[in-house]
Amino acid sequence: MRQIVLDTETTGLSPQDGDRIIEIGCVELVNRQLTHNNRHFYLNPERDIHEDALRVHGITLEFLADKPRFADIAAELADYLQGAELIIHNAPFDLGFLDAEFGRLGLGPTRRLVRGVIDTLVMAKEMWPGKRNGLDALCDRLGVDNSGRQLHGALLDAELLADVYIYMTRGQESLVIEVPMPGAGGDALARRDLSTFALPVLRASDAECAEHEAVLAALDKESKGRTVWRRLEPAVQADAGG
Repeated sequence: MRQIVLDTETTGLSPQDGDRIIEIGCVELVNRQLTHNNRHFYLNPERDIHEDALRVHGITLEFLADKPRFADIAAELADYLQGAELIIHNAPFDLGFLDAEFGRLGLGPTRRLVRGVIDTLVMAKEMWPGKRNGLDALCDRLGVDNSGRQLHGALLDAELLADVYIYMTRGQESLVIEVPMPGAGGDALARRDLSTFALPVLRASDAECAEHEAVLAALDKESKGRTVWRRLEPAVQADAGG
């Protein structure tokens, strides 16, 4: 499976108002492994950069003056993205700008080029509701080193997001842990395979089951009876009885 982690920097917040892309960073994953077949473009936007955007990424018009226009790299970018699954943090923002850039050239929406789009911001909100889920917050939460991120940069942010995505989706792959070895120094670790242990099963008490059911009932009431588990209960009960 081929995936492209993508990020952009722009002149402002609104492609509808004429804001343009000034940087694109792409990191390729194949079967969840970094291939180092990445793409990075700085682009001359042919317009001013908003001061608020400049404070975020620090990319000036003077620096971009001799860089290519989007039209100059559009074919290469489209070919690179073709058939891949895109991974983007807050996908509507970046896709809105890409669609506007491709649209100026008479090309179709970005989604027509790719196999699908994964929005890691949506994923993070589902995994950690009510928490801060910006890229820096996710790096801190997942142990991804973002110490070099003083300003936003498309390629750096795509590289960080690739690590974040792998951490978010890797799950637990084994029951092997590392534990300190007694008497062997503070840094010595031994690997212990927990799959050889008979782990106890602690069942919920009647009071805990009742409290759990009350929480589910409250959620069901709040959603006006649209919770998935309530719709599945008749089928589960029928299977158990049959």
